[in-house]
Amino acid sequence: MKLIACLFVLAITSLLNAADTLSVGFAEVDVTPVIGKTPVYLAGFGQGRIATRVHDPLMARAVVLGDGRGKIAIVSVDVVGVFLTSVERIRSELPGFQYVLVSATHNHEGPDTLGLWGPNPLVPGLDADYLAKLEAGCVAAVKQASASLKPAVVKIGTAKAPELIRDNRLPEVKHDDLVAIEFLDPKTDAALGTIVQWNCHPEVLDSKNTEITADFVGYAVRKIRERRKAPVVYLTGTVGGLMTTLRLKVTDAAGKELSDGTFEKAERYGEMLAELADRALASAVPATLTPFTVKTQRVLLPIDNNLYRLAWKLGTLRRPIFRWDGEPTPRDFVESIDIAKPVAVRSEVGYLKLGELEVAVIPGEIYPELVLDRVQNPVDPGADYPMAAIEPAIYPAMKAKHRILIGLGNDELGYILPKRQWDEKPPYCYGLKKAQYGEENSLGPETGPILCKVFRDLVNR
Repeated sequence: MKLIACLFVLAITSLLNAADTLSVGFAEVDVTPVIGKTPVYLAGFGQGRIATRVHDPLMARAVVLGDGRGKIAIVSVDVVGVFLTSVERIRSELPGFQYVLVSATHNHEGPDTLGLWGPNPLVPGLDADYLAKLEAGCVAAVKQASASLKPAVVKIGTAKAPELIRDNRLPEVKHDDLVAIEFLDPKTDAALGTIVQWNCHPEVLDSKNTEITADFVGYAVRKIRERRKAPVVYLTGTVGGLMTTLRLKVTDAAGKELSDGTFEKAERYGEMLAELADRALASAVPATLTPFTVKTQRVLLPIDNNLYRLAWKLGTLRRPIFRWDGEPTPRDFVESIDIAKPVAVRSEVGYLKLGELEVAVIPGEIYPELVLDRVQNPVDPGADYPMAAIEPAIYPAMKAKHRILIGLGNDELGYILPKRQWDEKPPYCYGLKKAQYGEENSLGPETGPILCKVFRDLVNR
């Protein structure tokens, strides 16, 4: 009887130990569009920009994590964004995962994956065949990463570099921390792969470029991979506001300033990010990423932007719309086709607690003010909603030792602004003679308050 009891205890202990063991796998799949068959409209700037050649490939990069109980997949793809409808199709091909997260780097030099950048406002720039290729590439990357799972230990580091971001909208608030997560073989200490999270628009090549490229992300990933001798997944974080490299001073090794719209600046910026990742990992500390806790919340966000409403009516933006009754998390999500009535989009907010790491998954380009709890107070007299409450910020809601934010996570909703900094109508804030950029690419002033509250409630649920 004692022998049976001992064997039972040993079996349970073995199972518990296995459940606490982290495993990781990395993979990447080329999702570059083919040039020549049909026009490839480039996303992120004006309409009608047609790709002429491929400069460097676009990739879907995946990391799969296991904790002995379940598996989580994170995919990052070198495009401007993916809608939730695409994510749901990708998930349907990946049964058996506790969670599948699909993010975009927000690359402005890749194909239109949302429909906004076609030849004119009446014709979408989205190619259905390419979107199917992109979705299949994400699925393939996850499957390959899952097939390569290996036991791992982790170290996490951060490094600050305000000089690598320009905020082109007042007030100046930057999210200037790079987070690097490195996975190591527990027996040999050999690098298995690295996750790097940074907060800046990949738009160095600017609006006149017609060559497909992953922009600085491609260069950064290549340089980090060469230095660490292991795969890399790059995640875009807080990019609203607008966090950019345009008109940011970047010099080469000889001190010559490099120009926007050049591959030289994109490559140099990628090298600087690789150096920043080195700094982060030089001070990295061991961390535990198990067990996994995953929370998600479906949410409705009202479409107050009349240009977006028109785009849905014309078929340029192709995703379902839903009846809006003022409830962000209704029991039932009722589709609508009547754009004359209040309507909303259905999206998703995510929260992961991976041991000592907390992850916020935000479906768009959130402003740093809403992440770092730096919403302007007192409000500028020119603001449209001076009495709006300050939203509950994302990072203060998370209490673990380490934290990151994944922007454009599982959806692309455009800019997510603090409501009290909304400024469409004159008089404009800061004495400006015209409105600053941002509001025209947002669903509306309620997006920020709703998403921040939903995330806080999700964490506390």
